[in-house]
Amino acid sequence: MYGEGCGHNPKAFLRRVPQHRLDEALNDRSYMEDYRRVTSAYDAYIEHRGRPEVTSLFNQKDDLIAYFCLEFGFHESFPIYSGGLGILAGDHCKAASDVGLPFVAIGLLYQLGYFTQTIDGHGQQQVGYTRSHPHDLPVVPTLNAQGQHLTLDIEFPGRILKVRVWTARAGHITLFLLDTNLAENSPEDRRITHQLYGGDREMRLQQELVLGIGGVRALRTLGLRATIWHINEGHAAFQLLERCAFRMREGLDFDSAMELVAAGTVFTTHTPVPAGHDIFERGLVEKYLGPSVRDLGVDFERVYQLGVNSGGGFNMTCLALRCTRFHNGVSRIHGQVAAEMEASLWPQIPFRENPITHITNGVHLPTFLAREWVSVFDLRFDDWRNELLNEEYWERLEEIPDYQFWSIHKALKQQLLEHVHDGVMAQQRRNGTSDAVIHRMLRYVDGSHEDVMVMGFARRFATYKRAVMLFADPVRLARLLGDHERPVVIIFAGKAHPHDLPGQQLIKQIHDFSMQPEFVGKILLLEGYDMALARRMVSGVDVWLNTPEYPLEASGTSGQKAGLNGAVNLSVLDGWWGEGYNGENGWGITPRDARFDYGLRQREEGNDLLDIIEHEVLPTYFRRGGSGYSTDWVSKAKASMKSIIPRFNAQRMLQDYVTKLYRPAQQQRRKLEANHAQLARDLAAWKRHVRATWPGVSMQLMLQPPAHLFQDDRIMLRVRADLNGLQAGDVKLECLFGTNDADGEFTVVQRAQLQAIGGEERFTDFEIEVVPEIAGLQYYKLRMYPFNESLSHPFELGCMIWI
Repeated sequence: MYGEGCGHNPKAFLRRVPQHRLDEALNDRSYMEDYRRVTSAYDAYIEHRGRPEVTSLFNQKDDLIAYFCLEFGFHESFPIYSGGLGILAGDHCKAASDVGLPFVAIGLLYQLGYFTQTIDGHGQQQVGYTRSHPHDLPVVPTLNAQGQHLTLDIEFPGRILKVRVWTARAGHITLFLLDTNLAENSPEDRRITHQLYGGDREMRLQQELVLGIGGVRALRTLGLRATIWHINEGHAAFQLLERCAFRMREGLDFDSAMELVAAGTVFTTHTPVPAGHDIFERGLVEKYLGPSVRDLGVDFERVYQLGVNSGGGFNMTCLALRCTRFHNGVSRIHGQVAAEMEASLWPQIPFRENPITHITNGVHLPTFLAREWVSVFDLRFDDWRNELLNEEYWERLEEIPDYQFWSIHKALKQQLLEHVHDGVMAQQRRNGTSDAVIHRMLRYVDGSHEDVMVMGFARRFATYKRAVMLFADPVRLARLLGDHERPVVIIFAGKAHPHDLPGQQLIKQIHDFSMQPEFVGKILLLEGYDMALARRMVSGVDVWLNTPEYPLEASGTSGQKAGLNGAVNLSVLDGWWGEGYNGENGWGITPRDARFDYGLRQREEGNDLLDIIEHEVLPTYFRRGGSGYSTDWVSKAKASMKSIIPRFNAQRMLQDYVTKLYRPAQQQRRKLEANHAQLARDLAAWKRHVRATWPGVSMQLMLQPPAHLFQDDRIMLRVRADLNGLQAGDVKLECLFGTNDADGEFTVVQRAQLQAIGGEERFTDFEIEVVPEIAGLQYYKLRMYPFNESLSHPFELGCMIWI
């Protein structure tokens, strides 16, 4: 009772428990055994130093990863998150603690955090806020060398902004949170960290300046020297300019300083939706950055252009991409989409080859795996927590008898339905709904039905997520849900941003459908979506629905959380499900080509969704034998867990970051920083020379290969290039052999590098003799691009010419 009433906040909980109950607990042997078991498990976790294959790559004293994000979702009692980005950041931090990375995180401490949601009797989302005080949160003051609460100064127009620092611990890692709610600040400045994603564009800019600049200064003041920096979404990109300024004060010029800063920085972009990329108008940026930039002797226009793209304004994503050298999207599909979206930053490079890669998101298993499954794994599997990356190991799920597997899932579903029953009851009584209607709404979740199939859809209500696609044909849906022999309940939950009116309209549409006679009790809309409700839903539903508009999903992780608990995904093949679906572990809706009309795509994919439900999902679930459950369904649920647990957990994600991004960034920064950053200076000077000369570089084919070849015949290629002042060693000239598909898409099969053989006057000749590796019709292309051994990525300059 006390826990539910205080949002599962342990500090608030302890203050609310009467002293006599605490005294009773101290004398309760059973309770104290549980208490000691919990504290013993925590002590064991703290003593464990992580995964050796990860920790061995870093010097725990000298290396430090600094992870910046505007929100963190650790737990519902710590309301400094809004949704997927924050929960992903929290999972990233938890996994860093699990594997033993030297790691700190930097964010903001909000007084209000994100909003709390109720839904009124008309289906309108109502917004409320709960103020948090630091003494209610798992934070303590960060102390400076004098033992006082650490306070920083940030230069704002006409004033100095005071920023206070707080410390939170999550296992082995430290989280520093910045706060402007100080008496020394003006009322307007105190509100900067008042609310997550609140206020106007200027307040958003102020929040991002506090995060980026204040975060760097906090670490420096505390004597923490980060060697790898990770910017999680563009909100924190101002840290790049702050670090560059610091390097310039050490004696580097602007270009050299930026090369050194960029070399050690990772940037993750999380969304292809334009609204997810902050863009600020020039006057606002100049107001806050202009004076400090000019004080460094740098022209403001030069800095401003770092954030300019074709769309106009100062784009924080562009700033982050231009001033970092390691970039990634959050799924295979999203990596390709992000590379195409941002292709103008590398204008001459085919977007599939530009520097944006991908690392698919994963979820923190201990956070989202139901305790009932944890207990079963502890009883049946040896050391399973150390086998989270071993796909073969998780075949052992087949050792769990089907009846036991189904019994566990059914118990979890019953817990969900009890929570749904109580929540809907309270919501509808508050809204004045009649007892007769409430009775009809709750008839499938009141425990009177032996087994109801439960489908769940829970996420942020944004238009691209197409929450109402299920209602594309309401008559057909009503028929499918109207079979009393096969009872089905579909549960919706989620919030729409207070400024997102179309998203709020989706909530109203679902509410209106849920109140229609044919859907009452079969469509339920829950209010107050948060991490606690999410954990209940992902562990208790049978089917997890996801219907995003392709390719806007980026990753999505709710389906991963459901799948690792034995739910079966039914989703559009976008985001992570484009990689996770294997034909056995759920169902996939193939997205229609984006060239088709949006309405047509919506209808066709909606029909696919209902087809799958009618012809595959319902028959499989209700195909019962004498055992009282569907063995085919259990097989699919096991396949879901087997495929998702080892591939889509946060430890796998973090290991990918370590090998693909953190280690290369660490090594590149060390290389450029050595010898007083001499290589950074040389690389900056070389890039300036290349950019100045590249527009005048050209080449032509001097020796045409024959149109026909026999097997093992050699061909000679010779190219003459005008390098316009560059040396032969400043470029690479490649021949690409490959095939064209039916759409004319060129696929590279073989690469061969041409070598310089001299030349005449201003020209340089390149030549190669090569045997094609494949037979049949093939094509070749020749290209040249600038190259330097010190580059982080061969195409980071964005320069390339073709024959």
